[in-house]
Amino acid sequence: MTEPAPAFVLRDMAGESRAFPTGRPSLVAFVKEDCHTCNLAAPVLEAFHQAWGDAADIWMVGQAADGNAILRDRHGLTLPILDDSALRASLAWGFEIVPAVYWTGPDGAPRPPLEGFVRAEWEKLAQTVAADLSAPPAAVAWADLPDWRPGCGSKHLDPEIHHRLLAEAEGSPIRARRIEIAAADDIEEFMFDQGFSDGLPLVPPTPERVLRMLSGTIRDPQDIVAVVPPNMAPASVEKIAINAVMAGCKPEYLPVVIAAVEAVCTDEFNAHGVNATTMGATPVLVINGPIRERIGMNMRLAALGNGNRANATIGRALRLVIRNLGGARPGGVDRSTLSNPMKFTMCFAEWEEGSPWEPLHVERGFKREDSVVTAFAMTSGPVQIVDQESRKPNQIAGTLGLGLEGMFLPKIRRMPTDALLVVCPEHIQTLTVDGPYSKQRLRERIQAVTARPMREMVANEVSGAGIPLASAAKMTEAQLATPVGKFADGKFIHIVVAGADAGKFSAAFHGWVTGPMGSTVVSRKIDC
Repeated sequence: MTEPAPAFVLRDMAGESRAFPTGRPSLVAFVKEDCHTCNLAAPVLEAFHQAWGDAADIWMVGQAADGNAILRDRHGLTLPILDDSALRASLAWGFEIVPAVYWTGPDGAPRPPLEGFVRAEWEKLAQTVAADLSAPPAAVAWADLPDWRPGCGSKHLDPEIHHRLLAEAEGSPIRARRIEIAAADDIEEFMFDQGFSDGLPLVPPTPERVLRMLSGTIRDPQDIVAVVPPNMAPASVEKIAINAVMAGCKPEYLPVVIAAVEAVCTDEFNAHGVNATTMGATPVLVINGPIRERIGMNMRLAALGNGNRANATIGRALRLVIRNLGGARPGGVDRSTLSNPMKFTMCFAEWEEGSPWEPLHVERGFKREDSVVTAFAMTSGPVQIVDQESRKPNQIAGTLGLGLEGMFLPKIRRMPTDALLVVCPEHIQTLTVDGPYSKQRLRERIQAVTARPMREMVANEVSGAGIPLASAAKMTEAQLATPVGKFADGKFIHIVVAGADAGKFSAAFHGWVTGPMGSTVVSRKIDC
C-alpha cells in the first residue's frame, strides 16, 4: 500500500487554511511563477478544476507569494492557489522539478507523480482522473500543446534555501539554543557585544550554515568530543561546528577542528594551564598526512603566515571553541601579560614531500597514510632564524641551534620546555649536501652549540635572572665550569619542514613548561 503524502496546512489567496489530506481525491500541483513550463501547465490545471472541482480538490501550490497572484491574473485562474513560499511542503514532498503534479486518493496516498510536461503523460493522467471520478474528460486542447517541455528546478533546492529548510525541518540534528536578534540589530555587532568574537568579525552561525558544516563529518552532532577547560563545558560536534562556522571554515575542515579539540582538551596538554598562564601560551597546530592536500592547506610559500583559508580558520576555530565553550577570555581566566598574535590562530601543514626525515606524525607513532593533528603549547613565534652564508651541514645546524639560544632568555638553560623548529627547504639542502643528516644529529648539534658554562647562568649585574647568587655560592668551581645545553633533553626539540624553495630563513616557536606541571605535546588522528 502506498504511504500517504506528507500532510500540510497552507493558506489560499483568500486567507483560508487548506489542509491536506482532504478526505477527498486530490490533485496537487507544485509550481513557481517564473517557470515557463509551469505557465504552460496552468491553463491545463484550470481545465481540470473546471471539469472535476466538484468531485475532487484541484489545488495549485505556488512557491512564491507574489508569484501566485501573477499566475492567477496572467491565466485567469479560479482554482485554489495555496501559498508555500516558506517551501516547507515542497521540501517534505521531495520532488526536484516543477511543475510537480500528484493525484492522490482520499487518504492522501499518491499515484506516481509527473514532473515537467510530457503531453502523453498529462493526457494519461487526465484519463486516469476522469475514470477514477467516473466523470467526463476535461476540456483540454491537447493537440495545441507541445509534445514535451522541461520543467524547472524547484525553488526549495536552491542551495541557501535548501540548507535553511533542512535546519528548520522536523528531525533536524541542530539542538543548540537559537538566539533571536531584533530585525534592526546588526548581527555582526551583536556577536561582538556578546563576547563571541576574538576581536575580528565572525561569520553568523545560521542554522543552514551549521547544518552545512555538519555535513563535513559522519559523527553524530550530539556526540561529546571533549570537555573544554577552564569552564569544563561539554563540546558536542554541533557546538564545535558552530564555532567553525564563525571562524570561516569549510565543512571539509571540521574533522581537523574536532581532532584538534580532542588533542588540547586532554590532561596531558593541560589547556587550563596553557590559557591561564601569564606567559601567553597558546596551541600551535601542525597537520600531517593526506588531508593536507585534500583540504588545500599551505605548507610551502608563506606557510606560517596569512593567505590560506584552511590554515587560518582551523586554528581560529580551535581558539573560538576554547574561548566560547571553555571560557578562556582575556581578563577572565586568560591572564596573559602581553599575550601574542598566535592566540588568533596558528595552524600549518608540514611539507612532508620536501623533508629528508620521517614526518612528524610518523615520528610520533602514526602511519604515514594517517592524517594527524599535533598540538604544541607555544609562547612565542615564529621567530626567524637567518643564515644566508653557511655552506656546510654542521654550520647550518649550528645556526639553527644559536637561533634557539635566545628562547626565553640566553642565560636560561637546561629548560624543560618544548621548541618547534621549522626548517626551510634551502637550509635542508645545506644540511644534506654531503648526505643524510638525521634529526637526532641535528638535536645533538643544537645542544652542543648552545652549551655554556654554568657560571653564565648565574645572576649578575647584567641580569638578575638565572641561578641566584646564594645558590651559586654553594657550587664548586668544577660545577660552575660545567657546560650546559639549552634544553634539558634533545627530545624537547621538535623538527618539521615547511616553506618556499627560495629563502634561507627557518623559524622557531618557543614553548611553555613541559611535563606534568606544564603541557605535553599531544597528537590525534583525524577521522571523518
